[in-house]
Amino acid sequence: MRGSEFADLRAFAMIAEHGNFSRAAAQLRVTPSALSQTIRGLEERLGVALFNRTTRSTALTEAGARLLAGFKPALEQMEAAVADVGNLRGTATGTVRLHLPRLAAATLVEPVLGRFHETYPDIVLELAIDDAVVDIVEAGFDVGITLGELLAKDMVAAKLGPDLHQVAVASPDYIARHGQPSTPADLHSHRCINWRKPGSGKLYNWEFQADGRWFAVAVEGPLVVSHRDTALAAAAQGVGIAFAYWSDRWMKPLIDRGALVPLLQEYSPPFPGWYLYYPKQRHTPPAVRALVDFLRRTAQEPTA
Repeated sequence: MRGSEFADLRAFAMIAEHGNFSRAAAQLRVTPSALSQTIRGLEERLGVALFNRTTRSTALTEAGARLLAGFKPALEQMEAAVADVGNLRGTATGTVRLHLPRLAAATLVEPVLGRFHETYPDIVLELAIDDAVVDIVEAGFDVGITLGELLAKDMVAAKLGPDLHQVAVASPDYIARHGQPSTPADLHSHRCINWRKPGSGKLYNWEFQADGRWFAVAVEGPLVVSHRDTALAAAAQGVGIAFAYWSDRWMKPLIDRGALVPLLQEYSPPFPGWYLYYPKQRHTPPAVRALVDFLRRTAQEPTA
């Protein structure tokens, strides 16, 4: 078998696994049109159609199912053999693409970048720091970090660090001028700093809990931001009340020096925090496994 034929069959198996040309193309890091051309060429050489394709679905034909059944075990054995030999080198190599929100980057990844690259000097780590929710497979990422409540069910996931909670905060000057809310409903009469998640057309409704029940409050105010650290900076300047994740990086220093005062804390219990996640696959590449294990290990370490 020529190398190009193996590559074409591997592409075929990837499409069958994902059931989608776009997802498979992202995993293979080629364009969907190039992948489609590869499969057309394979079908022409074999003289049979391998997929039934519509605008909504991609399904194997009978011939495609027979080819997959015969080829996939051999593919998995070859990939396992390559991974096993690579592990003998003692070092993981290659590029790993990680998608993560801004706060997760600041608290979980930035503090340990030096240690990671000292431990794995042959890994190129590409960070996409973005608060938008994305499909990491379709977008071509190897690993992601997100909140537990946003995890897709078909992902392998591992918790990183403790639970989180959100806190409403305002400056002493704002409280002196406008008073402070006693309940979340009181926020309707206050100047609040709204947050619009990148990639979303909707403003975020602030979430609280009372009597074991979560509820949301739509607020109004003079400022809308796309990043919560900006909301905290504005709140410290008296613009209004902000609502953000508690963090030692951004919120605690402002509270410790008296620039911000926590509000409504009894309505803000903890919820599942950050999770690292990646697609289920038979053989996880060594570089991906190295990053996953490293972040899981460092997240368990006590903070200084």
